[in-house]
Amino acid sequence: MSTANYISLLERYHENQTSIHDIMASILTGIAEEKLMQNKETRVNAIKALGKRFPFIDMLFVLDKEGVQKGDNITTYRDQPGIYSGDGVSRRQRPYFRLAEMCDCNDVIVTDPYLSTVNRNLCISSIMKWNCGGEEGFLVVDADLITIVEFLMGDSQRRKFQPFFKYVYVVIVVGLFCVVISLLYSAFHELYLVTTAAVGSQEAYLKPFGVIIFLTLAMAIFDLGKTTLEEEVLMQKDIFRHSSTRRTITRFVAAILIAVSIESLLLMFKAALGQGDQLVPAVWMMLAAVGLLIGLGLYVYLGAKAEALLRSTGRIKQPLREHPPG
Repeated sequence: MSTANYISLLERYHENQTSIHDIMASILTGIAEEKLMQNKETRVNAIKALGKRFPFIDMLFVLDKEGVQKGDNITTYRDQPGIYSGDGVSRRQRPYFRLAEMCDCNDVIVTDPYLSTVNRNLCISSIMKWNCGGEEGFLVVDADLITIVEFLMGDSQRRKFQPFFKYVYVVIVVGLFCVVISLLYSAFHELYLVTTAAVGSQEAYLKPFGVIIFLTLAMAIFDLGKTTLEEEVLMQKDIFRHSSTRRTITRFVAAILIAVSIESLLLMFKAALGQGDQLVPAVWMMLAAVGLLIGLGLYVYLGAKAEALLRSTGRIKQPLREHPPG
């Protein structure tokens, strides 16, 4: 998960904290039984069943009353499922044990996100204090944080296609940059013609406008390609966050706005040099630029207000740490 946007991930966690904690607590109480604490084969079967139904579940293991692990880690990792060494390792300093050892038997604790020592991803754990035949112990289930957020947001299927989408965007960006190179070549060719034109001729006056037009188009298309590359390929964008979409649209429209404004100025300069038929198109283009600017301002303002309203009504204010048995 090295490419994960952890700021967005943690925001999503806090917004859906109650749901995440509820589902983790219900999973643990649903599988808790005495033979799960005593029998390794039962734990293997339990984690296999959980992995098929809940893809965010990563690992299951048990601890004794001192926080020392009894048996190995049983995992559902998508790349390397199986049993990993962990027998005899002390977990006394882990967040889940420090919370659970102070609770009553059969209470379920769900932690806040922390860094897993197994795969170095952000995870959360649910842990139940257990009394099995007079001997206390703890049953622990770990879940990958980004996967559980995707599961609750209904985003799992889209994530599978995300690499394909990025490859398509890369191809599009390469095409845009090729157009930029072509425009730059045309611009410098026009510049060369300016230097060879006869001084005082009409061609000498008009050729610089062609150079500026080619450079302006190259700049606008380059900015569009750069924006697409940054927003869709290099950054881990949160499509559920309105600000992400608003930022992309703002940058795109801003590039068009600059190009239209420069083109309208060029037409006005041409009109000032004697091409009077260019004045009306120049005015209309400038009005179009003003309309784009006003529309963009309204879009940004109303979008920011709408997102602020959604965040104020949807965010969970206080973290929920403990879930009594259901």
